[in-house]
Amino acid sequence: MQRLPGLDLLRAIAIVWVMLFHSYIVGGIGERFAMLQNYGWMGVDLFFVLSGYLIGSQLLKPLSRGEPLSFTDFYLRRAFRVLPVLWLMLALYFMWPACREAAGIQPLWQFLTFTLNFLIDYQHNKAFSHLWSLCVEEHFYLLFPWLAWWLTRRPSTARFIAICVALVITGMALRGYVWQYSMAPVRDLDDGRFGLRFVEGIYYPTYTRLDGLLAGVVLATIKAYRPLLWAHLQANANRLMLGGLAVVAAAIWLFQDRTGFWPSVLGYPLLSTGLALLVAAASSAQGLLGTVRVPGAGWIALISYSLYLSHKIVFHLVESTFAASLEGHGALAFATYAVATLSVGSLLYLVLERPFLRLRERFSGSRATRQIQPPLKPTLLPVGERE
Repeated sequence: MQRLPGLDLLRAIAIVWVMLFHSYIVGGIGERFAMLQNYGWMGVDLFFVLSGYLIGSQLLKPLSRGEPLSFTDFYLRRAFRVLPVLWLMLALYFMWPACREAAGIQPLWQFLTFTLNFLIDYQHNKAFSHLWSLCVEEHFYLLFPWLAWWLTRRPSTARFIAICVALVITGMALRGYVWQYSMAPVRDLDDGRFGLRFVEGIYYPTYTRLDGLLAGVVLATIKAYRPLLWAHLQANANRLMLGGLAVVAAAIWLFQDRTGFWPSVLGYPLLSTGLALLVAAASSAQGLLGTVRVPGAGWIALISYSLYLSHKIVFHLVESTFAASLEGHGALAFATYAVATLSVGSLLYLVLERPFLRLRERFSGSRATRQIQPPLKPTLLPVGERE
């Protein structure tokens, strides 16, 4: 099946950027690359846009053709995709505390119910805290199919635009409210509460972080319901890429004070808009971003979920085992962390993630053959668009 190298490249950039951001666990990557590290959290927003686009396309494409939506099949596919590696990592975190990158960790039930991002005590329980973004995605998986089904019963452009605008404005209002009434009163205190309230009140909760997912869904909606407009966008992929880079650069400039009021209110929709333009450009075979092939990017994209879940443990274990030997050897240290992280991510993918994905396909195929109505000719999505 045809691959989409542009989407592979963006996914690879996203996970590498996130891992560079989390390199503070082992002392960072040096002042020379401080910008890469400091803005690496934006890789999560890129993941959100990609997920909104890919999952949105998966659900909206059949709905646009008038086909019924199988909620059971969708949720089972998500479970096969998400849970096996996650449960293994949770077993490691809770049965082998020495592997944790931080001493404190939230109760297990919060990870199992994907409520961590609402309940975390970030000051005391930082271990596996990066699962907050998977919680946001899981809430999206849970609710979006029902919203898509409801909206497409009687498709209305005006209603869709109104809901999108309402979600953006609501997110801005909530972030502004939290900043003004929770963060501002402790802004001048040097006790860490300002940063904690930013993380717990603005950065982690699902209801303040929907901009990226929404931007991806908008792309998927255009693709499914406005094919002529989508074709026009695909034909102008290079212009989209340049526009996306310009908007992301503007967001980076705005986020120089990451926890400030205006970045908190306006920064996330601005960043998501720029990233959505890049995703649209990357999904086209008519532009530079959609055709360039970077060696290794496809594999990193393929194992990105396993890398996401495991990289903090690997960082910590390498640091605790080889820190003395690697001190003062910057290039060697970077290579050691990189090789270890990629090796563990690859192993998890090959041993656990890929077998369950294959089992998912066999299970889905057996369910399809049991349907009463005649089976439709299957439509194979490009690998880069499979999720």
